[in-house]
Amino acid sequence: MGKAYTGGCACGAIRYEIAGEPVQMSDCQCRQCQHRSGTGHGSYLTFHGATVKIEGEARHWQAVGDGGTVKSHAFCPTCGSPVYLTFPAMPDLFIVHAASLDDPGRYRPQHVFWTAGGHAWDHLDPALPKFDRMPPRD
Repeated sequence: MGKAYTGGCACGAIRYEIAGEPVQMSDCQCRQCQHRSGTGHGSYLTFHGATVKIEGEARHWQAVGDGGTVKSHAFCPTCGSPVYLTFPAMPDLFIVHAASLDDPGRYRPQHVFWTAGGHAWDHLDPALPKFDRMPPRD
């Protein structure tokens, strides 16, 4: 197994450590991600079945995606930084915001979702596979 992924919020009140490799790294240009990130897209690492250790108490709020999936967003109540997402119906998934990583250079996007919501000023790697919405599940 490789080096654990570590990170947390801007003020350090929330810390995480993830043993395992992400199953995907993606940018998303949906409107919800734009609101959360304060820019044109969100960048995420998705882990499946990984061992996750969290220190600190996050606050949570829920949103429903266009496909009806309930997402629980965790953020720091002190500094407000978005840190991670979970899905009540899919407890094996754990998603972290790429900017929350201690070493954001480990983030290597593989594709872009929801380009239908993208803006001309949000320039993402043109070589990445792009999907108008969410890609079909395998």
